[in-house]
Amino acid sequence: MPLLVYVLGLTVFSLSTSEFMVAGMMPSLAHALGEPVARIGYLISLYALGMVIGGPLVTFGMLKLRVPNRQGLLCLLAMYAVAQAAAASAASYELMAAARLLTGVAGAACFGVSLAICAEAVSPPVRGRAAAVVIGGLMLASVLGMPLTTLIDQQAGWRASFWLVVVLALLCMVLVALFVPRSRPAEDISLGRELGEFRKRELWAAFATSALVISAIFAAFSYFAPILTTVSGFPASAIPWLLGVYGIANVVGNGVVGRFADRHTIPILAGGMVVLSIALALFAVFAHRQSASLALLVVIGLVGMSMNPAIIARVMRVAHPGPLVNTVHTSVINIGLSAGAWIGGVGIAAGYGLLSPLWVGVALALLGLLSLLPYLGQKPGQAKAAAFAARAD
Repeated sequence: MPLLVYVLGLTVFSLSTSEFMVAGMMPSLAHALGEPVARIGYLISLYALGMVIGGPLVTFGMLKLRVPNRQGLLCLLAMYAVAQAAAASAASYELMAAARLLTGVAGAACFGVSLAICAEAVSPPVRGRAAAVVIGGLMLASVLGMPLTTLIDQQAGWRASFWLVVVLALLCMVLVALFVPRSRPAEDISLGRELGEFRKRELWAAFATSALVISAIFAAFSYFAPILTTVSGFPASAIPWLLGVYGIANVVGNGVVGRFADRHTIPILAGGMVVLSIALALFAVFAHRQSASLALLVVIGLVGMSMNPAIIARVMRVAHPGPLVNTVHTSVINIGLSAGAWIGGVGIAAGYGLLSPLWVGVALALLGLLSLLPYLGQKPGQAKAAAFAARAD
């Protein structure tokens, strides 16, 4: 695997650490900014909003101006570092909110351009495996990045955690400049070609499956902590360790899926949905047993977010993996994340209890499986031929 793929993985790790870090330092930020915890929680939503809406708009502008991917990534990382520095220096909630929105915008565009560079750097048969390395940065951010920034917050203050991400972003700029080769000439960059990809039915089908996969996972994951403490009976002090085990399972599953995502994309997604739905259903039935809850937490970690390399490989197969396609895919994933967390909470608000998000996750996973049924018999070669034919049309 080319070294630059690991550089892109570090880039995604840095950006994702910034995305997650607020969740680990809410009390510190609430005290420093003089705001209730609920308002601090909006900083996470603002980042996600920037990713969903701003990321595609920035990428569209880059294509309009024919900015090559390498130069675009360097500019986006610079924008990210500046916005993160503004957040680190913020003395008011309003400045922090604006900085979080801008980091979300730059983060989504960086994510899309990074995947586009990754696709350019490797041959099509190993794009899923390379994407798994890049996406591995996202997994490591939840296992390593967020706990690290939380620890730094507790020892040196929240500003030190934010400045750490600034340093990481600048380091990634240096590494990108050193190891990412110059992109194709600007005259070869076509906004029309990128927009033309969105006329493909197969691309929107892939987007729909991606949204359902992520929604199913986060409908349940968003409520793991109260389920594990209230229903399973774990002490609150055990939650960081339990979520750490879940995160490690994500990393392991991501590595395994990444090795097979290119050759067995659809079977992996279908099998993952089946196992995920069964694991969530069993979790709902046996949540009162700690041993069963722990075992099923590991299974869900192994098959849930670990499907990311497969959903990315599928999108890269059915459409030209340019920055706009990848950035919009990032937005779709974030929409699925937010929708899943919201739908999972609807059951609780309606009085169906803490276990209702798990059943919501089962339903969404089954819908994701249904979205794959028309493609189950399709082999990788047939998928490529179909995509080529659609491109020719």
